[in-house]
Amino acid sequence: MLYILPGVLLPFFGTAIGGASVFLLSERLSSSEKVMSAFAAGVMTAASVWSLIIPATEMCFFLGRLAFLPVVIGILIGSAVMVLCERSYSKTKSAARTEKRFAAITLHNLPEGMAVGLMFSRYLNEGTDSALAGAFAFSLAIAIQNIPEGAIIALPDYSKGQSKLRAFGLSVLSGAVEPSGAILTLIAASLAEKALPCLFGFAAGTMLYVIADGLLDRDEEKPTAVPLCFIVGFSLMMTLDVALG
Repeated sequence: MLYILPGVLLPFFGTAIGGASVFLLSERLSSSEKVMSAFAAGVMTAASVWSLIIPATEMCFFLGRLAFLPVVIGILIGSAVMVLCERSYSKTKSAARTEKRFAAITLHNLPEGMAVGLMFSRYLNEGTDSALAGAFAFSLAIAIQNIPEGAIIALPDYSKGQSKLRAFGLSVLSGAVEPSGAILTLIAASLAEKALPCLFGFAAGTMLYVIADGLLDRDEEKPTAVPLCFIVGFSLMMTLDVALG
């Protein structure tokens, strides 16, 4: 079983490579926070839709027009978790935004790691070369996707005055959950497979909440109202598209 360990660790290395980009900078990018936030929002939106929501909906094809249900439930739970996180922040707005981005990427990495573990568990069950090649290909694709995700944690943190080593460490920490999720899935593959659609939705919900919170005008008296309305609108449109499409 040790020979599949490099494949399980590939996504983690992708995140670490992205985080290591901070060491290539000769000076702080203090004026680029908005640019990096916009880049992060683009990466997170694409990952939410194409890497999480669409695959999760396809996993629930057997539910027919109700294929949206586990995913929407996961999205709403993920958003609720971010609301609880929002209320626990006591730092400045900019620091809180960095922490929320870190939390969203970290939570997003867990179901990705579980998906990698599921691919390798299928190989262990089937024992075919094609299953092994497919598992490594999937893991490599996740690793490539994780490179910009590692960067969007490390670079803004460094631009706010933190050390390069701390920014890199924060990025690496966000990716550490992926091999953990993969190993847990290898141990309990059948249970994890059933839970993946909801977990993917959960991760998408956390990321979409952070995107809405960072890009939309928010009510300072009710800071969670705007991102929550965004989540509800997104979920409603997704429900109608899957159920009636």
